[in-house]
Amino acid sequence: MWRSLALSIMILAGLVTTAHAQSKPPIVVELFTSQGCSSCPPADKFLQELAQRDDVIALGLHVDYWDYIGWKDVFGNKAYAERQRAYAHVGGRRSVYTPQMVIQGQEHVVGNHPKDVNTLVKMHQAKPAAVALKAVRKGGKVNIQAQASSVAVPAVVVMVRYHPSQTTRIVRGENAGKEIAYANVVHELKVVGKWDMRKPLSLSVRSAPDMKTAIIIQSAGHGPILAAARAE
Repeated sequence: MWRSLALSIMILAGLVTTAHAQSKPPIVVELFTSQGCSSCPPADKFLQELAQRDDVIALGLHVDYWDYIGWKDVFGNKAYAERQRAYAHVGGRRSVYTPQMVIQGQEHVVGNHPKDVNTLVKMHQAKPAAVALKAVRKGGKVNIQAQASSVAVPAVVVMVRYHPSQTTRIVRGENAGKEIAYANVVHELKVVGKWDMRKPLSLSVRSAPDMKTAIIIQSAGHGPILAAARAE
């Protein structure tokens, strides 16, 4: 009887722990990469692993500043390079590089160092959530609701649209001859709203269902990411 009771308690504790873990908001990992970068493929492969995790929103942002060395990245976008430079400026860094991962808008890590990335993801998961965020897709719109728990800082609402999987055969440059699969390739990233966090947020934005959509609440000026959610 006691053994049965102990087993029941253990199962219940496990269910509570699982439910608690699932209720935590996902951590955003942004990979700044380029098809013209010979050291990027291992990081691109690692992003594929991160993209399979429910507790992480993994995003591949292809920069354009390596296009001049023989291959123009077909997913490259100047705006993503500017986002990376903005992160560097906020962090007091003078330069940018690939592959680089930025975790939760704060820590900068070499993108092909999985151990460091996973350690930082766990660190952020252990912190209490500053914002409760929900994003629900209805046809061509995403309805966003958010409420701050305690912190109140100027924030922006960022919509990210991305393709889960795309493959490119590279015929020139440092990766010539390789066919590389990319995960969660970002095709659009834009600010769709501002929020002072003093009152609950309710917002509806257009987002065609041809790609996946994620919503990010971020401190204004490329500060820390406060919450993120997939639009489902």
